[in-house]
Amino acid sequence: MEYLYYLANASLTLRVVEYLHTTPWLPLRFMTVIHQIDGWVVKVKLNYALNAQQDGDFRAFLNELGIAYEPEIRVRMALWGLETGQSPVDVMRRYQVAVVSHGHPDRSEIEEFRKQFVQGLGYCPETLA
Repeated sequence: MEYLYYLANASLTLRVVEYLHTTPWLPLRFMTVIHQIDGWVVKVKLNYALNAQQDGDFRAFLNELGIAYEPEIRVRMALWGLETGQSPVDVMRRYQVAVVSHGHPDRSEIEEFRKQFVQGLGYCPETLA
């Protein structure tokens, strides 16, 4: 079972990471985070399907933060490449996407990406807030 959402900024993405860390009943397989110019793509893949109550609770949480997302082909192929074991660097080169994190949810990877991006620009765009 997987959940694919589009979030407006880094703070919301970090809230998903924190939720996954504090919700041991979720059978998390991996989480993928891709930054786009106008927001963040977050894919949460589980080892097995949740029961109806758990699925509803998790979807409600994600719906509070963002919107369910149907990716364009380039992003879809990038997500597939990561899932099949291609390295994030290879995926970024091949599909021209910014893979921020893939695997175990890691707050530090997102924060470091945000820090380096803002440092390079000299200001903080809304999506990195």
